[in-house]
Amino acid sequence: MTITKTFNPLKQDRPYFTEEHVMFRDSLRKFLEKEAIPYYEKWEEDRLVPRSFWTKLGENGFLCPAVSEEYGGAGGDFALSIILAEELARIGGGLSGPSTHSNIIVPYLESFGTEEQKQKYLPGCVSGEIITAIAMTEPGTGSDLANISTTAVKDGESYIINGQKTFITNGIHSDLIVVACKTDPHANPPHKGVSLILVDRGTPGFYRGRKLKKVGMHAQDTAELIFEDVKVPVSNLLGEEGKGFRYLMTKLQQERILAAIGGQVAAERMLELTLKYVKEREAFGKPIGKFQNTQFKLAEIATQVQLGRTFVDQLIVRHQNGEDIVTEVSMGKWWITDMARRISGECMQLHGGYGYMEEYEIARRYRDIAVSPIFAGTNEIMKVIIAKQLGL
Repeated sequence: MTITKTFNPLKQDRPYFTEEHVMFRDSLRKFLEKEAIPYYEKWEEDRLVPRSFWTKLGENGFLCPAVSEEYGGAGGDFALSIILAEELARIGGGLSGPSTHSNIIVPYLESFGTEEQKQKYLPGCVSGEIITAIAMTEPGTGSDLANISTTAVKDGESYIINGQKTFITNGIHSDLIVVACKTDPHANPPHKGVSLILVDRGTPGFYRGRKLKKVGMHAQDTAELIFEDVKVPVSNLLGEEGKGFRYLMTKLQQERILAAIGGQVAAERMLELTLKYVKEREAFGKPIGKFQNTQFKLAEIATQVQLGRTFVDQLIVRHQNGEDIVTEVSMGKWWITDMARRISGECMQLHGGYGYMEEYEIARRYRDIAVSPIFAGTNEIMKVIIAKQLGL
């Protein structure tokens, strides 16, 4: 007897998972089933994830899992960070704040901070008492970080910061902001004048602007930040003066892998939703999954999703091995997020009119994924990087 095994592109083993990773993932899933899924729609309506969710994540050891044990973290590897990013993304794009905090912002502090800064901030970052944000983008400056206009002028033993930032993840909740500033506006080339400076909640002259209304990712906290003669001690400099741009570039490889993962998980979820729907929904006397057009379309989508998973898993392994994979990461971020955005429309189409209804998750996924080819460096910038790496 020949037994045909059904191929499922959604249940693939991760080549970098150990038993410890699986235990962490299973524990996090159970936590999210209890503490996030029942409330997620309310958070979307409120346009904010409550701080209580952050502290619960911290109390259960899920925030900043890669932070070393001496500062209260688990001292885990990048795979634990991947699990946190994936499991939050499976619920919805609006939960990206804790992943951004844990996997993108806190690593700047751990890599470039002084021992005093680490002792002061990292335990709170792990517990959820301190929520972080990184302020790079400005109203007039998107991907061109070398030409930001926010300044930090040294005044004795202080910096005086002036400028505005926008599209800042965790902008409303944040207690600690890593601000990209120009400490030398006349530097040539311009990127050598960029520094990173820490600003605490409540510092005089630091204000929060609007909580921004976005097309999707409604629960994600995104805001404008305003700095008017904000005075901070020079000890708030993160790393060395003038090396901020280099620090940003160092961490962007990991940030872009995480952006690709977000797109990949969204694509997998949209495929899962659509497969379920076409097997249950009937038209003309049979499930719409029995129509050849539906089968061909889902065969195409499943293939793209599988290619994306294979690619991103390879990137994760190589990144963990410390390889310089700027080209491949740029390829992955561009292709996977573009794929996810493209299939979102195809999956919505296969849901028919119901796909346009808010009570169906595919509608939210369609809205949420639209921004993924924009953040962490636009996909056009990814192509510029790839072309340069090709010697063009």
